[in-house]
Amino acid sequence: MKGALLVNLGSPESPDAKDVKPYLDQFLMDKYVIDVPFLLRALLVRGIILRKRPEKSAEAYKKIWWEEGSPLIVLSKRMFAKVEKQVQVPMALAMRYGKPDILSGLQQLHDKGVTEVMLFPLYPQHAMASTVTILVLAEELRRKHFPNMTFTTVPAFYNKPDYIKALAESMRKHLGSYDYDHLLFSYHGIPERHIRKTDVTKSHCKIDGKCCMTPSPAHEFCYRHQCYETTRQVVAYLGIPEGKYSQTFQSRLAGDKWLEPYTDVEINKMPEKGIKKLAVVTPAFVADCLETLEEIAMEANHQFKEHGGEEFLAIPCLNDDDHWCQTVGNWINDWAKSSQ
Repeated sequence: MKGALLVNLGSPESPDAKDVKPYLDQFLMDKYVIDVPFLLRALLVRGIILRKRPEKSAEAYKKIWWEEGSPLIVLSKRMFAKVEKQVQVPMALAMRYGKPDILSGLQQLHDKGVTEVMLFPLYPQHAMASTVTILVLAEELRRKHFPNMTFTTVPAFYNKPDYIKALAESMRKHLGSYDYDHLLFSYHGIPERHIRKTDVTKSHCKIDGKCCMTPSPAHEFCYRHQCYETTRQVVAYLGIPEGKYSQTFQSRLAGDKWLEPYTDVEINKMPEKGIKKLAVVTPAFVADCLETLEEIAMEANHQFKEHGGEEFLAIPCLNDDDHWCQTVGNWINDWAKSSQ
């Protein structure tokens, strides 16, 4: 029997520091997130970051927390519920960090008799710290607990026409009549070394402004290329003129060279360039979370206006948008009907 497991990032169980700390520990100790040797990672995370970061992160989570719980979890569940009504196979929802975890998701499917699992990381673009870590952990759990299961992995869908249409139409709906001066595509940042590590050619990714536009097998796993391609296709779909949009990367950590340009730096420069009405979309996420609700809709909004901006629109993620849920349901049904 076939079944599908949808996997998103995850969230602390509450916005209190006591729950944020173990969540951050699990997240930051992941070797695909901070990819340094274990002892150095433990020293950095447990010896330095977790001494102060949980309290600071908890304050940020408290700003965005809903009565129902974590926005990312609530929105993922709403999306899941809509998709589940459209498909003919068992489904489960899991998070890479926190609960519900991947093991419990696989167990749910196993208990329903599922032997073939569509493993669906809910990330449009491929990256070590998102897609790869899900696939590796799921495979480890499969071998240990469900050796008779098989996986079919959903690859990055950054350029699939139906995804582009769902994203672009959602953006159009939320933009409405908002007469923006500029539209910013802000993607989650990653260290530049992650780009080079995922380069299957070992030579193509130079991050020089040209490699992402030059056809290569490296693009199948290149996060940077896939971000630019998502932007390019959405811009073409919506007919946004050159000069009225740009792309940046957010959420960097100190100490490493991360993908540039940086969202906060660029947003703060915009008012002096005559950009007074700004719209920001965050297509690295399919569900709103701390990075979109607090970092963009609150902090970036505040900074933009502090630097002379007048109006700021944070465009919601796809969340449980009907068109998006229908798209996901179609992908699952198409897979379920294949090879029967």
